[in-house]
Amino acid sequence: MINAFITMRFLDVIDIVLVAFLIYKLYQAIKGTAAFNIFLGIFIFYVSWVVIQGLNMELMGKILGQVMAAGVLALIVVFHPEIRKMFLLLGTRYRLLNVGLSFDNFFSRDQQSMKGEQIKKIVSACESMSKTKTGALIVLTNKAELKEFIETGEEINAEVSAPLIESIFFKNSPLHDGAMVVQGGVIKAARCVLPVTNRKLKNKQLGLRHRAAVGMSQATDAAIIIVSEETGKISFAFDGQLKENVKPIELPQLIDGIHA
Repeated sequence: MINAFITMRFLDVIDIVLVAFLIYKLYQAIKGTAAFNIFLGIFIFYVSWVVIQGLNMELMGKILGQVMAAGVLALIVVFHPEIRKMFLLLGTRYRLLNVGLSFDNFFSRDQQSMKGEQIKKIVSACESMSKTKTGALIVLTNKAELKEFIETGEEINAEVSAPLIESIFFKNSPLHDGAMVVQGGVIKAARCVLPVTNRKLKNKQLGLRHRAAVGMSQATDAAIIIVSEETGKISFAFDGQLKENVKPIELPQLIDGIHA
C-alpha cells in the first residue's frame, strides 16, 4: 500500500486560504505604488535565501539570515503607510467586525445612515454647484467616524442643508478649500485634509481633488462626491474606485450603495 506523500488537513486548507487573503489585501494596498517594487525585491531576496538554505551554503545562509532578521523592522518602516492602510481596511470595511466590536456603531447605526431627505439636500447642492462650476469635495462617512480627518478641519456640527453646503464651497468662502465631512445628517467639519492616492488615475486631466477622493476611499470605508471646478462634472469615489461623469439623478442610488 502506497501512502500519500503529502497529507492535507482541513486546518491546512484554512491556513492556505488565510495566507492567500492576507497577500491579496497587501497587494491591494501597494499596487500601483513604489512600494510594490520594493516588495518584489524583498520577495526575490527571500526566495534566494531559501534556495541557499536548501543547498546548505552555511556561510552565505548565516549572512542572509541575519539580514532577514533585521529586515522585519525595515519592513515595518518602509511599508508603514501600506500596513496602516491594510489594518484600516480590515477594521472598517467588514461589518461583522464593526458590529461585533463597536457598541457605538451598534446603538447608533440608524443615526449614522442618512435619510432620503438629507440625501436630496446633498444632491441638490451638488447639482447647483455643478451648474456654476463650483469645486467641491464631500466625504460621506459609513461605519468609521473618521475623527482623525475631521480634526484636521474646522468643526461645524450643523444639519445638512443645500444652501449651507453651497455657501461653504463658494470660491470666496474661507472654508471652500479642502473637504467637507458629513456624518449621518450632520455636517461635522469643513476644510479637512484628505490623503492623496499614489495610484495613477486613468484620466490624466483629473486634479488634486479627485486624487484626494480616491486616496480617502482607499484608506477608509467612506464615499466621496467630487464636483470639478474646471468642468462642473460630478464624480463619485468609493472603495478605491472612481466613477466619473455622474448625473445628479444617479447620486442617491450611489450614496445608498455604501450602506448595502
